[in-house]
Amino acid sequence: MRISSLTGARIAVAAAFFAQGFVFISLTTRLPRFLERWGMDEVALSLLLLMMVLLAGVGSLVAERAAHRTGSAPMLRLGLGLMVVAVPAITLAPAVGFFVGGVALYGIALGLVDATSNMQAVDLEHRYGRPILPSSHGYWTTGGIIAAAIALATGHLSPAVGAFVAVVPAAIAFARFVPRVGAAADGAPAIGAAPGLAPDAAPIPWKPIWLVGAGLVVFYMVDTTASTWGPVYLARSFDAPGNLVALATFPYLVTSIVVRLAGGQLVTRFGVVPLLRVGAVVACGALTLVALAPTWQVAVAGFTVLGAAVALVAPLSFSAAGRIAAGTAADGTAGATADGSAPAEPDRARTDAVIARFNQFNYVGALLGAVLTGFVGADNLRLGFALPAVLVLALVPLAPAFARGALNRR
Repeated sequence: MRISSLTGARIAVAAAFFAQGFVFISLTTRLPRFLERWGMDEVALSLLLLMMVLLAGVGSLVAERAAHRTGSAPMLRLGLGLMVVAVPAITLAPAVGFFVGGVALYGIALGLVDATSNMQAVDLEHRYGRPILPSSHGYWTTGGIIAAAIALATGHLSPAVGAFVAVVPAAIAFARFVPRVGAAADGAPAIGAAPGLAPDAAPIPWKPIWLVGAGLVVFYMVDTTASTWGPVYLARSFDAPGNLVALATFPYLVTSIVVRLAGGQLVTRFGVVPLLRVGAVVACGALTLVALAPTWQVAVAGFTVLGAAVALVAPLSFSAAGRIAAGTAADGTAGATADGSAPAEPDRARTDAVIARFNQFNYVGALLGAVLTGFVGADNLRLGFALPAVLVLALVPLAPAFARGALNRR
């Protein structure tokens, strides 16, 4: 597929990220209402989130197994379709069993869409030969911002009104994603190789991928803590008005999108390592402010700074993992030819398999953020926010791993 013909696919991928963010934030900003409706406490919610995260991991594994046979686009459509069913099941549930079932189905959909949307974005980045991941994740944030704004406007209404958000993934499921190019290797994969890789394929350098994955764990620990527990924190620790608890998420997303949409330029100007290290230190301060906040307004200020501080970690981690998997040259040319023509076609099966496995780090971080935070802060959520304030500093020594084969062109 020529670069000139990728515009439609790039719009479709952006829309998929938008749908994921829109649905996720629509549900998390309504968590306090769901807790009240079903009489759940922080421990019960932690167990529910544990189930969702584990099933998301299952969905990501399914994407890995299926994408090299059918391509990532059909699996992405399947994930979006499952969301269409899961969201009404959660928001309109007549009994707690239906609610739990809806959360379980959403967990599987979450894993499918997470893995395949990043597969699509990594493939686009290789084809364009310039950073695509920061802006793609920016559209996730855009969807979250709009969802948080709607939650602020409709916070006084029944959680059942949230069923309408299923319209968004329903519409985007029919978009024109990047098609599968070529067939998977006919030979059986080598022992220990990722599914869909030829037996003679170069071994995947997992050590640098694990280092970048550790950074992704840190990010999702922080991000999930803020997005999942932020509204609950404002509601239960400060007794903030019910229609304003989404302010734990809304400004966090606003500052995040500003940084993500400028991500390509920021990386080109300042470099990956300084951006991540400064962001980690600022994030530590922001989370400390949240944990020690005397009022909910001060806590919101902490969340606002936090969004900008960690915004680039996830897109830069998927970008780095994709480059490492594709065997990008150390000079950062991303496979471009010597005469400056379009980048060479990447090994799609190789990168898809690695991105699906790499996506599992997402759920390790989510477990720490959603589940461990809830258990640590069961009696006092301030303690739950103190934990990621310390762990986020791990990004300082991990930052150099993100710069391997960095793309230099904007």
